[in-house]
Amino acid sequence: MTLRLNGIEVLCVIGERPDERTRLQKLRVDVALEVPPQASETDGLADTIDYAALADGIRAALVAAKCQMIERAAKVAYDVCCAACAAVSGARPLGVTVTKAGVLPGLESAAISYP
Repeated sequence: MTLRLNGIEVLCVIGERPDERTRLQKLRVDVALEVPPQASETDGLADTIDYAALADGIRAALVAAKCQMIERAAKVAYDVCCAACAAVSGARPLGVTVTKAGVLPGLESAAISYP
């Protein structure tokens, strides 16, 4: 089974330009995780990923990281997913996509998927 968390909003420092290093910008993080099928049978949180805790963990990690590149931000978010999956037998991260809007005039957004 695949659990998807779509549109985790994160306000953090992201970007390489000097003006970007002094202000918060919004990232959108989408996550896909394989969760064990027993979650659908037991109906228990212990058998799956606590997605509220995962979203909070991703936000905290990205705020602390102050990444310059969205590529690095995707790896940071993926590492949080790996840690969350390690606590649940049969769970594994499938991928993370980080999107940054308003990067350049005439460009809606830039996005990167990891891995």
